[in-house]
Amino acid sequence: METMNLDNYEAMLKIAGDFHGDICHGIRIGTRMAMCGLKRIGILDPKGADRKKLIVFVEIDRCTTDAIMALTGCRPGKRSMKIFDYGKMAATFHNLETNRSVRVAMRPKSRQGEDNPPDFSIVADDELFEIRDVEVSLRPEDLPGKPLRRRICTRCGSNVMDGREVEVNEETLCKPCAAGTDYYRVR
Repeated sequence: METMNLDNYEAMLKIAGDFHGDICHGIRIGTRMAMCGLKRIGILDPKGADRKKLIVFVEIDRCTTDAIMALTGCRPGKRSMKIFDYGKMAATFHNLETNRSVRVAMRPKSRQGEDNPPDFSIVADDELFEIRDVEVSLRPEDLPGKPLRRRICTRCGSNVMDGREVEVNEETLCKPCAAGTDYYRVR
């Protein structure tokens, strides 16, 4: 496992770029975002000693998320990364041990075109990002580990884990059945 130096942007950028396959604008942003967020919540060894202390909430499903994943070691499959695709260049870093959380979001004025990006190695965090201490409310069902409960959707029969079900007119439903929508169509 590679040694993390959260003060060495070029080294962190290489790790993120290798994971993603290239170094694009989103990888540059995500690298700085991860470096900033981790330092602010006191996580210095996210893939080693601190790996069970960290949960990250990302707000976009683009390259930035790959950089954060590469540098933090957090993944959806380990339940240490939650992806909310709001289309925002933002992530919240949460230290489970100290309960400290910080949301790091790209400032619109610093989001220059791909042809003229800022030099991410020298621009100050506060110039690139809006950084706020925030509170994150986590239920036991949101934490890493085995599922705590399972329910069956009475309409489609799917297994719904960890409190993601919805009760509608005394019927237990998955969220798509409750909303009457799906991202796929049965043929």
